[in-house]
Amino acid sequence: MTSRHYHILASLVFLAVSGAPALVHGHGGVPHPEQPHVTGPRNWSELWTAWAWEPGVLISMLLTAWLYARGTRRIWREAGAGRGIRFRDLLNFSAGWLALIVALVSPLHPWGNMLFSAHMSQHEILMLVAAPLLVLGRPLVAFLKALPAGWATAVAQCFRNSTWQLIWHSLSHPFSAWLIHGVTLWIWHIPFLFEATLTNEWIHAFQHISFLGSALLFWWALIQGPHYLSGYGLAVLYLFTTALHSGLLGALITFASTVWYPAYAKTTASWGLTPLEDQQLGGLIMWVPACSVYIIAGLAFFTAWLRRSELRARQSESCRAATSSAGALQPRESSASPEVL
Repeated sequence: MTSRHYHILASLVFLAVSGAPALVHGHGGVPHPEQPHVTGPRNWSELWTAWAWEPGVLISMLLTAWLYARGTRRIWREAGAGRGIRFRDLLNFSAGWLALIVALVSPLHPWGNMLFSAHMSQHEILMLVAAPLLVLGRPLVAFLKALPAGWATAVAQCFRNSTWQLIWHSLSHPFSAWLIHGVTLWIWHIPFLFEATLTNEWIHAFQHISFLGSALLFWWALIQGPHYLSGYGLAVLYLFTTALHSGLLGALITFASTVWYPAYAKTTASWGLTPLEDQQLGGLIMWVPACSVYIIAGLAFFTAWLRRSELRARQSESCRAATSSAGALQPRESSASPEVL
């Protein structure tokens, strides 16, 4: 890659780790001269002011932040700070929330209309940064506590419904979550569906909801679902297989000899990239850093699995030792025959 390509890659990384919105106005850049239906930044000077102030996204983001803060405050007022919702839960949710800002509000969002690689970065942040951090933040606990008592009771009763329990149990099983997440990833990279997101905001929004929703389901099933305590080994399997199939898709995109997404053919030149180079960069982002997240998470689960197995072995050994000690302390019965009077 040339220095220009590294400049673009460095900018993608910078956007991935920054998240404080700038106090500027505007929706998402200006129409591209060769593709009037595409709106986005056309050069570096336009990029840093092209924030996507979409009302639906902003309202949703502010509502979730308010609900979490309100619920956490109520829990801590009753149980004490750090109880119910731990400090690390709060930090995880905050980091996940900021990751959503980067993906959906920062210049990365409109930049995705210009570069496939930027669009790919946006999706990876949603699925591999925001989703697991939000799950680790335990938002459902805080959200329910934030609701009025009557509303919270009604929601809890709905969740106790046998039909809903059956549906949710089926969807949240690790295998189901793994399958839904994988199918969602592959389907949305079919060229005509991916390109439809560039010309239709409703389809684009549905794509983001699909990616984030399936990722939340996947990470929740592994981290907090009812099977996670007994399924460390399966979690490792699901994470490594996800790394394999998502890495395969990234490799296919990287080594493709033709452009899969022609909609970007007229928007990459102003960024110093050919359409194929842009596609290769996007494939590399999915292939290397994205797969690394799954592998690191898999190794973390594997380590937890070994520790849990070691703890069980120690507990079993302690129980056997305690049983042996108790048997040794019991008085032995005399082997002599009873005296006959």
